[in-house]
Amino acid sequence: MATQLHASQETVDSPEDPPVKPPRVKLSDGRHLAYRERGVPKAKSNCKIIIVHGFGSSKEMNFQVPQELIEELGIYFLLYDRAGYGESDPNPRRSVKSEAFDIQELADQLQIGPKFYVIGVSMGSYPIWSCLNYIPERLAGVAMVVPVINYRWPSFPDNLTGEDYRRTLVKLLYWIAKYTPGLLHWWVTQKWFPSPSVMEKKPVFFNNRDLEALKKTEGFPMLTKERLRERCVFDTLRNDFLVCYGDWDFDPMELSNQFPPNESSVHIWQGYEDKIVPFELQRYISRKLPWIQYHEIPDGGHLLVHYHGLCEAILRAMLLGEEHLLYRPSADN
Repeated sequence: MATQLHASQETVDSPEDPPVKPPRVKLSDGRHLAYRERGVPKAKSNCKIIIVHGFGSSKEMNFQVPQELIEELGIYFLLYDRAGYGESDPNPRRSVKSEAFDIQELADQLQIGPKFYVIGVSMGSYPIWSCLNYIPERLAGVAMVVPVINYRWPSFPDNLTGEDYRRTLVKLLYWIAKYTPGLLHWWVTQKWFPSPSVMEKKPVFFNNRDLEALKKTEGFPMLTKERLRERCVFDTLRNDFLVCYGDWDFDPMELSNQFPPNESSVHIWQGYEDKIVPFELQRYISRKLPWIQYHEIPDGGHLLVHYHGLCEAILRAMLLGEEHLLYRPSADN
């Protein structure tokens, strides 16, 4: 039996009941971060894992894990709304660095211990790179699932990225988002602009397994036209995009291994058929950073966390050091 880490629906409120607000912590700068806890009780846990959601998502994201594994390994999960998402306050000074220190302060306020595991999904991976750079001493282990690529990282050679159409698209969207936000807000809320529900069904964005997974999930509710009309929602998404794809203070491919042997593990999980993040660049990163374990799903797209059994494989690799031969990249490709 699998436990799906999503919002509880055990009670139904009447229209007269005030909405139930999630717990929040107050950070040193006065902002609040909303969070939710799942798995075994924190005091009884052996493994404490912070899960970082991606673009347009929230702490209610899907991460399906067998209940037996949770109990066997004593896993405590901490999910939170990143700045501006869900019930968390926006951060007008958001940066790559601030994402790591939000995670550290959240962990300290909830007293989960000196070391913890982190899992970042898609755009939720840039806070993980930040953790590896700024607070590596706090990390017991790391997993990045289909992590986004920033084409501005200096270590990428032009012959690898020059002809990638996604580089041109990201560059264009970045310019529009940075210099003409009003035009972009008007554009994405027009009736003729493709809705996320239409985009989710297009093979140009997702492969076959992704499309099957979308039939069983809620998709991307924060990216609907109704939500995008809310200026605070639009501003959060725009801000997150600009930080992720802007200039960083460090190059991830110049990071050194800060973990003692056999005391920590860092993993990247990538789909070979991912149409949003190219596997070629993930392979290049893994060659530059051989201390990172690289896993590749042959028929995987971008929505790996929605695939049956993948979240369990991610946890088993990170916590137990188990490896599936099926997920080793093929030397022939």
